[in-house]
Amino acid sequence: MGRDVQTALQQFPELKTLDLLMPDMNGIVRGKRVSSDAAEKALEEGILLPASLYACDVCGDTVPESGLGVATGDRDWECRADLATLRPVPWTNGESAQCLIEMFDSNGAPFLPGPRLRLAEVVRRLHAADLYPTVAVELEFYLVAQRLADDGMPALPRNPSTGQAEGSTQVYSMDDLDDFGPFIERVQHYCAIQSVPASAAVAEYAPGQFEINLHHRDDPLAACDDALYLKRIIKTAARELGYTATFMARPFAEFSGSGMHLHVSVQDKAGNNLFASEAATLRAAVAGLQRSMEESMLIFAPHANSYRRFREHAYVPLSPSWGYNNRTVALRIPAGDAKATRIEHRLPGADANPYLAMAAVLSGILDGLQDRCEPDAPIDGNADELCEATLTPNWLYAIRDFDESAWIAQHFGKEFQALFSVIKRAEHEQFRREVSPLEVKWCLRTV
Repeated sequence: MGRDVQTALQQFPELKTLDLLMPDMNGIVRGKRVSSDAAEKALEEGILLPASLYACDVCGDTVPESGLGVATGDRDWECRADLATLRPVPWTNGESAQCLIEMFDSNGAPFLPGPRLRLAEVVRRLHAADLYPTVAVELEFYLVAQRLADDGMPALPRNPSTGQAEGSTQVYSMDDLDDFGPFIERVQHYCAIQSVPASAAVAEYAPGQFEINLHHRDDPLAACDDALYLKRIIKTAARELGYTATFMARPFAEFSGSGMHLHVSVQDKAGNNLFASEAATLRAAVAGLQRSMEESMLIFAPHANSYRRFREHAYVPLSPSWGYNNRTVALRIPAGDAKATRIEHRLPGADANPYLAMAAVLSGILDGLQDRCEPDAPIDGNADELCEATLTPNWLYAIRDFDESAWIAQHFGKEFQALFSVIKRAEHEQFRREVSPLEVKWCLRTV
Protein backbone atom coordinates (compact mmCIF):
# COMPACT_ATOMS: atom_id res chain seq x y z
CA MET A 1 0.00 0.00 0.00
CA GLY A 2 2.98 2.33 0.54
CA ARG A 3 3.39 3.05 -3.15
CA ASP A 4 -0.36 3.57 -3.50
CA VAL A 5 -0.29 6.16 -0.71
CA GLN A 6 2.69 7.96 -2.19
CA THR A 7 1.05 8.01 -5.61
CA ALA A 8 -2.20 9.31 -4.13
CA LEU A 9 -0.44 12.10 -2.26
CA GLN A 10 1.31 13.24 -5.43
CA GLN A 11 -2.03 14.81 -6.41
CA PHE A 12 -1.49 17.36 -3.63
CA PRO A 13 1.91 19.04 -4.10
CA GLU A 14 0.84 22.01 -1.93
CA LEU A 15 -0.59 19.87 0.87
CA LYS A 16 -0.39 21.34 4.37
CA THR A 17 -3.09 19.38 6.22
CA LEU A 18 -5.04 16.15 5.86
CA ASP A 19 -8.51 15.74 7.39
CA LEU A 20 -9.38 12.18 8.42
CA LEU A 21 -13.17 12.01 8.61
CA MET A 22 -15.65 9.64 10.21
CA PRO A 23 -19.45 10.11 10.17
CA ASP A 24 -21.00 9.31 13.55
CA MET A 25 -24.41 7.78 14.23
CA ASN A 26 -26.14 11.08 13.44
CA GLY A 27 -24.13 11.53 10.25
CA ILE A 28 -22.13 14.35 11.86
CA VAL A 29 -18.55 14.40 10.57
CA ARG A 30 -15.92 13.92 13.27
CA GLY A 31 -12.24 13.09 13.01
CA LYS A 32 -8.70 14.44 13.18
CA ARG A 33 -6.56 16.90 11.22
CA VAL A 34 -2.89 16.03 10.70
CA SER A 35 -0.05 17.99 9.14
CA SER A 36 1.40 17.13 5.75
CA ASP A 37 4.44 15.61 7.49
CA ALA A 38 2.15 13.06 9.17
CA ALA A 39 -0.18 12.49 6.20
CA GLU A 40 1.64 9.54 4.63
CA LYS A 41 1.93 7.70 7.94
CA ALA A 42 -1.74 8.37 8.76
CA LEU A 43 -2.87 6.97 5.42
CA GLU A 44 -0.47 4.04 5.63
CA GLU A 45 -0.81 3.00 9.27
CA GLY A 46 -4.04 4.67 10.37
CA ILE A 47 -4.70 6.85 13.40
CA LEU A 48 -6.17 6.28 16.86
CA LEU A 49 -9.56 7.59 17.93
CA PRO A 50 -11.88 6.56 20.79
CA ALA A 51 -14.92 4.41 20.05
CA SER A 52 -16.90 6.92 22.10
CA LEU A 53 -17.12 9.03 18.93
CA TYR A 54 -19.81 6.55 17.87
CA ALA A 55 -21.59 7.20 21.18
CA CYS A 56 -21.93 10.95 20.68
CA ASP A 57 -25.38 12.50 20.80
CA VAL A 58 -26.34 15.27 18.40
CA CYS A 59 -24.70 17.82 20.73
CA GLY A 60 -21.38 15.96 20.68
CA ASP A 61 -21.63 14.61 24.24
CA THR A 62 -20.82 10.97 24.93
CA VAL A 63 -23.86 9.02 26.12
CA PRO A 64 -22.65 7.17 29.26
CA GLU A 65 -25.19 4.35 28.86
CA SER A 66 -23.51 3.37 25.58
CA GLY A 67 -20.68 1.68 27.47
CA LEU A 68 -18.16 3.20 25.05
CA GLY A 69 -16.97 6.08 27.23
CA VAL A 70 -15.37 6.17 30.66
CA ALA A 71 -16.90 2.79 31.58
CA THR A 72 -14.26 1.16 29.35
CA GLY A 73 -11.55 3.77 29.91
CA ASP A 74 -12.54 5.62 26.72
CA ARG A 75 -9.82 3.65 24.98
CA ASP A 76 -8.55 4.28 21.47
CA TRP A 77 -9.26 2.10 18.47
CA GLU A 78 -7.38 1.89 15.21
CA CYS A 79 -8.90 3.90 12.37
CA ARG A 80 -7.82 2.99 8.83
CA ALA A 81 -8.11 5.23 5.80
CA ASP A 82 -10.25 4.27 2.82
CA LEU A 83 -7.82 5.51 0.17
CA ALA A 84 -10.52 5.49 -2.51
CA THR A 85 -12.18 8.40 -0.69
CA LEU A 86 -9.11 10.69 -0.71
CA ARG A 87 -10.22 14.03 -2.18
CA PRO A 88 -9.06 17.65 -2.19
CA VAL A 89 -10.81 20.07 0.15
CA PRO A 90 -12.02 22.56 -2.48
CA TRP A 91 -12.01 25.74 -0.39
CA THR A 92 -8.33 25.47 0.62
CA ASN A 93 -6.65 26.10 -2.76
CA GLY A 94 -5.00 22.70 -2.77
CA GLU A 95 -3.55 23.02 0.73
CA SER A 96 -5.81 20.42 2.35
CA ALA A 97 -7.17 16.98 1.50
CA GLN A 98 -9.70 14.72 3.19
CA CYS A 99 -10.15 10.98 3.51
CA LEU A 100 -12.77 8.81 5.20
CA ILE A 101 -11.68 6.35 7.88
CA GLU A 102 -13.14 3.24 9.49
CA MET A 103 -12.64 1.91 13.02
CA PHE A 104 -11.19 -1.52 13.90
CA ASP A 105 -10.51 -3.26 17.22
CA SER A 106 -7.16 -4.62 18.44
CA ASN A 107 -7.82 -7.91 16.63
CA GLY A 108 -8.43 -6.17 13.33
CA ALA A 109 -12.19 -6.72 13.41
CA PRO A 110 -14.29 -3.82 12.10
CA PHE A 111 -16.47 -1.81 14.48
CA LEU A 112 -19.69 -3.02 12.88
CA PRO A 113 -22.08 -0.49 14.43
CA GLY A 114 -20.28 2.12 12.30
CA PRO A 115 -22.76 3.54 9.73
CA ARG A 116 -20.53 3.07 6.65
CA LEU A 117 -19.75 -0.51 7.62
CA ARG A 118 -23.43 -1.26 8.23
CA LEU A 119 -24.23 -0.12 4.70
CA ALA A 120 -21.27 -2.05 3.27
CA GLU A 121 -22.57 -5.22 4.95
CA VAL A 122 -26.04 -4.75 3.43
CA VAL A 123 -24.51 -4.25 -0.03
CA ARG A 124 -22.44 -7.41 0.46
CA ARG A 125 -25.62 -9.39 1.19
CA LEU A 126 -27.29 -8.03 -1.93
CA HIS A 127 -24.30 -8.95 -4.10
CA ALA A 128 -24.27 -12.44 -2.57
CA ALA A 129 -27.82 -12.81 -3.88
CA ASP A 130 -26.71 -11.58 -7.36
CA LEU A 131 -28.55 -8.29 -6.83
CA TYR A 132 -26.74 -5.07 -7.73
CA PRO A 133 -28.33 -1.80 -6.61
CA THR A 134 -27.99 1.51 -8.41
CA VAL A 135 -28.84 4.46 -6.18
CA ALA A 136 -29.00 8.25 -6.09
CA VAL A 137 -29.57 10.84 -3.37
CA GLU A 138 -31.54 14.10 -3.51
CA LEU A 139 -30.98 16.63 -0.71
CA GLU A 140 -33.24 19.52 0.26
CA PHE A 141 -32.01 22.32 2.52
CA TYR A 142 -32.59 25.91 3.55
CA LEU A 143 -30.36 28.95 3.37
CA VAL A 144 -31.01 31.09 6.43
CA ALA A 145 -29.47 34.25 7.83
CA GLN A 146 -26.27 33.73 9.80
CA ARG A 147 -27.68 35.72 12.71
CA LEU A 148 -30.70 34.27 14.50
CA ALA A 149 -33.85 36.34 14.94
CA ASP A 150 -34.49 38.12 18.25
CA ASP A 151 -36.56 35.15 19.45
CA GLY A 152 -33.64 32.78 18.87
CA MET A 153 -35.25 31.19 15.82
CA PRO A 154 -33.76 31.04 12.31
CA ALA A 155 -34.42 34.00 10.02
CA LEU A 156 -35.00 33.92 6.28
CA PRO A 157 -32.03 35.03 4.16
CA ARG A 158 -31.83 38.30 2.30
CA ASN A 159 -32.09 37.98 -1.45
CA PRO A 160 -28.67 39.02 -2.82
CA SER A 161 -30.29 40.80 -5.77
CA THR A 162 -32.99 42.78 -3.94
CA GLY A 163 -31.50 43.03 -0.46
CA GLN A 164 -34.91 42.09 0.94
CA ALA A 165 -35.64 39.11 3.17
CA GLU A 166 -37.07 36.18 1.26
CA GLY A 167 -40.74 35.67 2.02
CA SER A 168 -42.63 34.11 -0.85
CA THR A 169 -42.87 30.54 -2.07
CA GLN A 170 -41.84 30.28 -5.71
CA VAL A 171 -41.33 26.58 -6.36
CA TYR A 172 -39.03 25.85 -9.34
CA SER A 173 -38.43 29.59 -9.68
CA MET A 174 -35.67 30.37 -12.16
CA ASP A 175 -35.46 33.88 -10.72
CA ASP A 176 -34.53 32.41 -7.34
CA LEU A 177 -31.81 30.33 -8.97
CA ASP A 178 -30.53 33.45 -10.73
CA ASP A 179 -30.68 35.58 -7.58
CA PHE A 180 -28.81 32.97 -5.55
CA GLY A 181 -26.62 32.11 -8.53
CA PRO A 182 -23.29 32.87 -6.82
CA PHE A 183 -24.10 30.32 -4.13
CA ILE A 184 -25.24 27.64 -6.61
CA GLU A 185 -22.19 28.26 -8.79
CA ARG A 186 -19.84 27.96 -5.84
CA VAL A 187 -21.43 24.67 -4.80
CA GLN A 188 -21.08 23.35 -8.36
CA HIS A 189 -17.46 24.54 -8.53
CA TYR A 190 -16.55 22.81 -5.27
CA CYS A 191 -18.36 19.65 -6.37
CA ALA A 192 -16.34 19.58 -9.59
CA ILE A 193 -13.06 19.90 -7.68
CA GLN A 194 -14.07 17.11 -5.31
CA SER A 195 -15.57 14.86 -8.03
CA VAL A 196 -18.97 14.95 -6.37
CA PRO A 197 -21.44 14.23 -9.20
CA ALA A 198 -24.04 16.92 -8.48
CA SER A 199 -26.52 17.58 -11.26
CA ALA A 200 -29.79 19.50 -11.07
CA ALA A 201 -30.50 22.35 -8.66
CA VAL A 202 -34.04 23.64 -8.09
CA ALA A 203 -35.73 26.23 -5.91
CA GLU A 204 -38.03 24.29 -3.60
CA TYR A 205 -41.44 24.87 -2.02
CA ALA A 206 -40.41 27.58 0.47
CA PRO A 207 -38.39 30.81 0.52
CA GLY A 208 -34.68 30.07 0.77
CA GLN A 209 -35.21 26.34 0.21
CA PHE A 210 -33.32 24.47 -2.51
CA GLU A 211 -32.71 20.93 -3.70
CA ILE A 212 -29.54 19.56 -5.27
CA ASN A 213 -29.52 16.13 -6.89
CA LEU A 214 -26.65 13.69 -7.17
CA HIS A 215 -26.11 11.42 -10.17
CA HIS A 216 -26.90 7.75 -9.69
CA ARG A 217 -24.11 5.34 -8.79
CA ASP A 218 -23.81 1.56 -8.83
CA ASP A 219 -21.89 1.77 -5.54
CA PRO A 220 -24.27 2.73 -2.69
CA LEU A 221 -21.37 3.45 -0.34
CA ALA A 222 -19.86 5.93 -2.80
CA ALA A 223 -23.29 7.50 -3.33
CA CYS A 224 -23.64 8.14 0.40
CA ASP A 225 -20.07 9.44 0.55
CA ASP A 226 -21.16 11.90 -2.15
CA ALA A 227 -24.09 12.99 0.01
CA LEU A 228 -21.80 13.50 3.01
CA TYR A 229 -19.38 15.56 0.91
CA LEU A 230 -22.22 17.56 -0.64
CA LYS A 231 -23.56 18.58 2.76
CA ARG A 232 -20.10 19.84 3.76
CA ILE A 233 -19.77 21.70 0.47
CA ILE A 234 -23.19 23.34 0.80
CA LYS A 235 -22.52 24.41 4.38
CA THR A 236 -19.11 25.85 3.51
CA ALA A 237 -20.28 27.68 0.38
CA ALA A 238 -23.18 29.17 2.33
CA ARG A 239 -20.94 30.32 5.17
CA GLU A 240 -18.49 31.94 2.75
CA LEU A 241 -21.32 33.95 1.17
CA GLY A 242 -22.88 35.10 4.43
CA TYR A 243 -25.58 32.45 4.95
CA THR A 244 -26.09 29.39 7.08
CA ALA A 245 -27.19 26.22 5.30
CA THR A 246 -29.38 23.95 7.41
CA PHE A 247 -30.51 20.39 6.87
CA MET A 248 -32.97 20.51 9.77
CA ALA A 249 -36.09 18.60 8.82
CA ARG A 250 -38.29 21.64 9.52
CA PRO A 251 -36.57 24.88 10.57
CA PHE A 252 -39.73 26.98 10.02
CA ALA A 253 -43.16 26.00 11.30
CA GLU A 254 -44.91 27.95 8.54
CA PHE A 255 -42.95 26.47 5.62
CA SER A 256 -42.36 23.01 4.21
CA GLY A 257 -39.77 20.61 5.57
CA SER A 258 -36.62 19.27 3.92
CA GLY A 259 -36.24 15.68 2.81
CA MET A 260 -33.55 13.33 1.56
CA HIS A 261 -35.11 11.28 -1.22
CA LEU A 262 -33.39 8.02 -2.14
CA HIS A 263 -33.72 6.55 -5.65
CA VAL A 264 -33.02 2.83 -6.02
CA SER A 265 -33.12 0.26 -8.79
CA VAL A 266 -31.70 -3.27 -8.79
CA GLN A 267 -29.82 -4.98 -11.61
CA ASP A 268 -28.91 -8.60 -12.26
CA LYS A 269 -25.36 -9.76 -13.07
CA ALA A 270 -25.81 -8.83 -16.72
CA GLY A 271 -26.80 -5.28 -15.82
CA ASN A 272 -30.51 -5.66 -16.58
CA ASN A 273 -32.83 -3.50 -14.48
CA LEU A 274 -35.02 -6.05 -12.69
CA PHE A 275 -37.62 -3.42 -11.83
CA ALA A 276 -38.10 -2.68 -15.53
CA SER A 277 -38.13 -6.25 -16.83
CA GLU A 278 -40.09 -7.97 -14.06
CA ALA A 279 -43.15 -6.22 -12.64
CA ALA A 280 -43.39 -8.85 -9.88
CA THR A 281 -39.86 -7.96 -8.75
CA LEU A 282 -40.76 -4.29 -8.45
CA ARG A 283 -43.89 -5.15 -6.45
CA ALA A 284 -41.92 -7.45 -4.13
CA ALA A 285 -39.37 -4.69 -3.47
CA VAL A 286 -42.15 -2.22 -2.71
CA ALA A 287 -43.79 -4.72 -0.35
CA GLY A 288 -40.54 -5.27 1.53
CA LEU A 289 -40.14 -1.52 1.99
CA GLN A 290 -43.74 -1.17 3.15
CA ARG A 291 -43.52 -3.77 5.87
CA SER A 292 -40.18 -2.50 7.25
CA MET A 293 -41.04 1.21 7.15
CA GLU A 294 -42.58 1.59 10.61
CA GLU A 295 -39.71 -0.19 12.36
CA SER A 296 -37.17 1.89 10.40
CA MET A 297 -38.85 5.19 11.24
CA LEU A 298 -36.17 6.19 13.75
CA ILE A 299 -33.51 5.90 11.04
CA PHE A 300 -35.50 7.99 8.57
CA ALA A 301 -36.57 10.54 11.23
CA PRO A 302 -33.90 10.43 13.96
CA HIS A 303 -34.44 13.74 15.79
CA ALA A 304 -37.15 15.59 17.68
CA ASN A 305 -37.47 18.12 14.88
CA SER A 306 -37.78 15.32 12.30
CA TYR A 307 -41.41 14.81 13.31
CA ARG A 308 -42.34 18.45 12.66
CA ARG A 309 -41.99 17.60 8.97
CA PHE A 310 -44.90 15.15 8.96
CA ARG A 311 -48.04 17.13 8.15
CA GLU A 312 -50.88 16.67 5.70
CA HIS A 313 -50.64 18.27 2.28
CA ALA A 314 -46.90 18.89 2.64
CA TYR A 315 -45.61 16.28 0.14
CA VAL A 316 -44.40 14.20 3.08
CA PRO A 317 -45.69 10.61 3.42
CA LEU A 318 -47.86 9.76 6.41
CA SER A 319 -48.39 6.11 5.44
CA PRO A 320 -46.36 3.33 3.78
CA SER A 321 -48.15 4.02 0.50
CA TRP A 322 -46.86 3.63 -3.04
CA GLY A 323 -47.85 4.68 -6.51
CA TYR A 324 -46.79 5.61 -10.02
CA ASN A 325 -45.70 9.20 -10.69
CA ASN A 326 -47.29 10.33 -7.41
CA ARG A 327 -45.47 12.68 -5.02
CA THR A 328 -47.95 12.19 -2.17
CA VAL A 329 -46.89 8.58 -1.50
CA ALA A 330 -43.92 7.20 0.44
CA LEU A 331 -42.67 4.99 -2.39
CA ARG A 332 -42.95 6.72 -5.74
CA ILE A 333 -42.27 5.05 -9.08
CA PRO A 334 -41.16 8.07 -11.17
CA ALA A 335 -42.29 8.53 -14.75
CA GLY A 336 -39.77 8.08 -17.55
CA ASP A 337 -38.02 5.51 -19.69
CA ALA A 338 -38.87 1.96 -18.66
CA LYS A 339 -35.16 1.12 -18.51
CA ALA A 340 -34.82 3.70 -15.71
CA THR A 341 -37.63 2.24 -13.58
CA ARG A 342 -36.79 2.80 -9.93
CA ILE A 343 -38.27 3.40 -6.50
CA GLU A 344 -38.03 6.85 -4.95
CA HIS A 345 -38.17 6.53 -1.16
CA ARG A 346 -39.57 9.86 0.04
CA LEU A 347 -39.71 9.26 3.79
CA PRO A 348 -36.19 10.19 5.05
CA GLY A 349 -35.62 13.72 6.24
CA ALA A 350 -32.61 15.79 5.23
CA ASP A 351 -31.42 15.32 8.83
CA ALA A 352 -31.13 11.52 8.48
CA ASN A 353 -27.78 9.73 8.29
CA PRO A 354 -27.51 8.83 4.57
CA TYR A 355 -25.61 5.59 5.23
CA LEU A 356 -28.19 4.30 7.69
CA ALA A 357 -31.15 5.44 5.59
CA MET A 358 -29.72 3.74 2.50
CA ALA A 359 -28.99 0.59 4.51
CA ALA A 360 -32.60 0.48 5.73
CA VAL A 361 -33.97 0.96 2.21
CA LEU A 362 -31.73 -1.69 0.65
CA SER A 363 -32.48 -4.12 3.49
CA GLY A 364 -36.20 -3.64 2.96
CA ILE A 365 -35.82 -4.30 -0.76
CA LEU A 366 -33.72 -7.41 -0.14
CA ASP A 367 -36.29 -8.69 2.33
CA GLY A 368 -39.11 -8.20 -0.16
CA LEU A 369 -37.24 -9.85 -3.03
CA GLN A 370 -36.30 -12.87 -0.94
CA ASP A 371 -39.83 -13.37 0.40
CA ARG A 372 -41.55 -12.47 -2.91
CA CYS A 373 -44.27 -10.67 -0.98
CA GLU A 374 -47.01 -8.54 -2.54
CA PRO A 375 -47.77 -4.88 -1.78
CA ASP A 376 -51.20 -3.36 -1.46
CA ALA A 377 -52.74 -1.51 -4.40
CA PRO A 378 -50.89 1.54 -5.74
CA ILE A 379 -52.43 4.89 -4.86
CA ASP A 380 -53.88 6.96 -7.68
CA GLY A 381 -54.65 10.32 -6.12
CA ASN A 382 -53.81 12.13 -2.90
CA ALA A 383 -52.43 9.61 -0.40
CA ASP A 384 -53.09 12.04 2.47
CA GLU A 385 -56.81 11.67 1.79
CA LEU A 386 -56.92 8.07 0.57
CA CYS A 387 -54.67 6.37 3.16
CA GLU A 388 -54.80 6.15 6.92
CA ALA A 389 -51.84 7.95 8.54
CA THR A 390 -50.21 4.93 10.17
CA LEU A 391 -46.58 6.10 10.37
CA THR A 392 -45.87 7.32 13.87
CA PRO A 393 -45.61 11.10 14.27
CA ASN A 394 -44.01 10.63 17.69
CA TRP A 395 -40.26 10.43 18.35
CA LEU A 396 -40.60 8.32 21.51
CA TYR A 397 -42.87 5.81 19.78
CA ALA A 398 -40.33 5.54 16.95
CA ILE A 399 -37.57 4.84 19.49
CA ARG A 400 -39.73 2.15 21.10
CA ASP A 401 -40.57 0.50 17.77
CA PHE A 402 -36.91 0.53 16.76
CA ASP A 403 -35.76 -0.84 20.11
CA GLU A 404 -38.24 -3.73 20.01
CA SER A 405 -37.83 -4.57 16.32
CA ALA A 406 -36.71 -8.06 15.38
CA TRP A 407 -36.31 -6.77 11.82
CA ILE A 408 -33.77 -4.13 12.89
CA ALA A 409 -31.86 -6.71 14.94
CA GLN A 410 -31.76 -9.05 11.94
CA HIS A 411 -30.61 -6.51 9.36
CA PHE A 412 -28.51 -4.10 11.44
CA GLY A 413 -27.33 -6.33 14.27
CA LYS A 414 -28.21 -6.21 17.95
CA GLU A 415 -25.07 -4.23 18.81
CA PHE A 416 -26.00 -1.42 16.45
CA GLN A 417 -29.64 -1.55 17.56
CA ALA A 418 -28.69 -1.17 21.22
CA LEU A 419 -26.19 1.63 20.58
CA PHE A 420 -28.42 3.72 18.32
CA SER A 421 -31.38 3.23 20.65
CA VAL A 422 -29.49 4.33 23.77
CA ILE A 423 -28.25 7.47 22.00
CA LYS A 424 -31.75 8.39 20.89
CA ARG A 425 -33.26 7.69 24.31
CA ALA A 426 -30.66 9.97 25.90
CA GLU A 427 -31.42 12.72 23.38
CA HIS A 428 -35.15 12.32 23.97
CA GLU A 429 -34.72 12.55 27.73
CA GLN A 430 -32.66 15.72 27.39
CA PHE A 431 -35.25 17.20 25.04
CA ARG A 432 -38.10 16.22 27.37
CA ARG A 433 -36.55 18.13 30.27
CA GLU A 434 -36.48 21.45 28.40
CA VAL A 435 -39.22 24.04 28.94
CA SER A 436 -40.19 25.57 25.60
CA PRO A 437 -41.20 29.21 24.97
CA LEU A 438 -44.63 27.99 23.83
CA GLU A 439 -45.27 26.33 27.22
CA VAL A 440 -44.38 29.58 28.95
CA LYS A 441 -46.57 31.58 26.57
CA TRP A 442 -49.54 29.29 27.15
CA CYS A 443 -49.29 28.73 30.88
CA LEU A 444 -47.21 31.37 32.68
CA ARG A 445 -50.14 33.69 33.43
CA THR A 446 -53.13 31.53 32.62
CA VAL A 447 -53.14 28.42 34.81
